[in-house]
Amino acid sequence: MAPERDIEIHGLVDRRFSRVRDAFAANFAEFGDIGAACCVYVRGHAVVDVHAGVADATTGAPWCDDTIAMVFSSTKGVTAACASLLVERGEIDPDAPVARYWPEFAQGGKESIPVRWALSHRAGVPAVDAALTLDECLAWDPVVRAVAAQRPEWEPGTRHGYHARSYGWMAGEIVRRVAGKSLGRFFREEIAEPLGIDFWIGLPESEESRAARLVPPTPPDDPRVKELYDQFMGPGTLLSRVMTGPSNLFHYDEMWNTRALRAAEMPSSNGIGSAHALARLYASMIGEVDGRRLLAAETIARATGEQSRGTDAVLGMPTAFGLGFMLPPSLCLAAAPTAFGHPGAGGSLGIADPKAGFALGYVMNRMDMGLTGDPRARALVAAVYESLEA
Repeated sequence: MAPERDIEIHGLVDRRFSRVRDAFAANFAEFGDIGAACCVYVRGHAVVDVHAGVADATTGAPWCDDTIAMVFSSTKGVTAACASLLVERGEIDPDAPVARYWPEFAQGGKESIPVRWALSHRAGVPAVDAALTLDECLAWDPVVRAVAAQRPEWEPGTRHGYHARSYGWMAGEIVRRVAGKSLGRFFREEIAEPLGIDFWIGLPESEESRAARLVPPTPPDDPRVKELYDQFMGPGTLLSRVMTGPSNLFHYDEMWNTRALRAAEMPSSNGIGSAHALARLYASMIGEVDGRRLLAAETIARATGEQSRGTDAVLGMPTAFGLGFMLPPSLCLAAAPTAFGHPGAGGSLGIADPKAGFALGYVMNRMDMGLTGDPRARALVAAVYESLEA
């Protein structure tokens, strides 16, 4: 794969993985990347760790080796790692009712919903219908109270549907009740700091200057595509309530570049970190990194065991989930069946394949909302498999 124009790429590339570098360069030439980074770990060691382009298209500031970027739903994989760590420690039982840890959640007929369903998008609470302000959503307690009071959209356990934001509020509150600290703090203290992972859920002001400026997706200009978009995302549709709610507050626009959105803790949506951080996190879940392993193999097998598969009641397309982790093929069309991880709106991806022995992180600032997965991330994952097989 050869790029159509030159792009200056910085960082580490093992010669065996030159295909990944070529795919990364092609993402700029063919798919319009503005600034991005990609990191690949194999058997616990970084073999690719590259970045290129600009972190802020309004100023031309370059993407540096310490640039971090918001990864939207790739955050869900980080949140799943936190929950899995507490499961491994015996502090969370996936088959126990959520209400055992969070009694208020029993409202509205949700008293029997197990943690397992909350993590695998089967709880039936994908939308939060309470009238809330943005400040209330970002403050945590008001929106969590609204989730606890919400009546299920369908009979829990009978189907699955993407809990785009409520996944993070449910998982985060379970972790908070069990660990006695917010999910963002739990992740920092129990995972990120011990393993040297440059990733945040709730970005401190001290790190603000390193954050790349997101370039929101452009609206569709094809009338047929726009009509289809309006059909699925029109006011009052379940998909719209899930993706823009509560109170039609959330849209993929400049709001995500504000200090308020970066500083809050939204364990489904606003994690900020580097490609290296995502790759290192996933590498530590499938093996040792610098002599440390985050989760036992048995824990990963349990967390990635299929819980949900089939037509998604929210998205209307096939998806598959374990206990918080997304599974192939909805994870990434290039991934083998043994892979797990989570993609994020706009194109980011954190992924690992225990059988192949690799982990990959990809972050970028130009958002592209493709319906069949991001071609940039897909090309990078395909290049890793090709390199391993060569």
